[in-house]
Amino acid sequence: MTRPSVRRSLAHSRLRMLFAVVGPGIIAATADNDATGILGYSIAGAQFQYSMLWILVLCTVALGVCQEICARMGAVTGKGLADLIREEFGVKVTLVAMAALITANFATTVAEFAGMLAAVTIFAGQNSRFIVLPIAALLIWLLVTRGTYRRVERVLLAASTVYLLYIISAGMAHPDWGEVMRQIFAPDTHKMVPVASYILVAVGLIGTTITPWGQFYVQSSVRDKGITVEEYGLTRLDVYFGACFTTGIAFFIIVACGATLYTSGVRSITDAGLAAQALAPIAGPLAAGLFAFGLFNASCFGAIIVPLSTAYAVTEALGWESGVGRRIREAPLFIGVFTALIVVSALIVMLFPNHLATLIILPNLVGAMLLPVILVLMLRLANTRRLMGDYVNGRIFNTIAWTVTGVLIILSVTVLVTQLLPIGA
Repeated sequence: MTRPSVRRSLAHSRLRMLFAVVGPGIIAATADNDATGILGYSIAGAQFQYSMLWILVLCTVALGVCQEICARMGAVTGKGLADLIREEFGVKVTLVAMAALITANFATTVAEFAGMLAAVTIFAGQNSRFIVLPIAALLIWLLVTRGTYRRVERVLLAASTVYLLYIISAGMAHPDWGEVMRQIFAPDTHKMVPVASYILVAVGLIGTTITPWGQFYVQSSVRDKGITVEEYGLTRLDVYFGACFTTGIAFFIIVACGATLYTSGVRSITDAGLAAQALAPIAGPLAAGLFAFGLFNASCFGAIIVPLSTAYAVTEALGWESGVGRRIREAPLFIGVFTALIVVSALIVMLFPNHLATLIILPNLVGAMLLPVILVLMLRLANTRRLMGDYVNGRIFNTIAWTVTGVLIILSVTVLVTQLLPIGA
């Protein structure tokens, strides 16, 4: 074989290996930009224009580090996060962790169906929920329970590309890009008031970017895909790219709303569907339509990933069989948990369509407050040499991850205090 042929063969081999391992990091991170995420970013742009963009810089680093840790644990141990929590910390601690996860995930799944309805309502009205939501729930259920892991992953990767529509929407808003870049590094302090509202929205941004279920999903999917330590270098790139892509899309959503809604005095956004409607007279109907279509896609995306994450975690915690591609007789609890979340969440939104704002924004706050519980357990596992060997956390990773945990605890307490004793209003 000639030297050029050898190089081509090596290049093709590396490319095949890349496609073999890519997916878990991109999908887990992208799913953070679901209905709750889009609403949180829309509120940030509408209320504070670009003064919250600096938070996304920190979120990119924090998300990449946290998900890399879980992906690495999955590759090294061949087990999911819930598996390791049960084996290392016992039943009581596992129950606390599962209670935190199920609470956050149930609220988030309800929010995904609320996001679907918010997007569809723009074009078809609320009565369409009796048709759209059951069909969406059925198609999601069939995809996961009748498909293979590879097929589900391909669908989700394809859906990830739809998020690029938000870049187009931001461009149509014609922002002052010089002002956008300036506020990333020097945000206008006068736009940070009232203080209580700024903190509440900041917690929502962090809570939708770094989620409890995201940590469980990325580790379980690495295990489910059979990624080993030898292949892990490419998976790490997958995770880091996913973190950058996720916060990059969040950046354009905030810019789109900051350039249109904030400058036009539209500061009250109760659901992401209303954000899309409000864009129409300012940025044009095409920008609003793209925003709404992106919201529907993101809600469907989240309605697959979040229940999957829950099913993975619950079955791993109890030591039951789990995995996409398993049939009901092979993994009854896994399919049962996934089905229950889909059905109950769709029913709640169908029965209570006038409470979309609460249903969509709640998971951001719940997730941010519950995430420290998961992060503490995750970091203790990642620093256990008996489990991780030479792949234990390094000093830099520990510093970043423990700092994120500490900041989340402080912000969560601050939110509670500011809600009970409002300050800066």
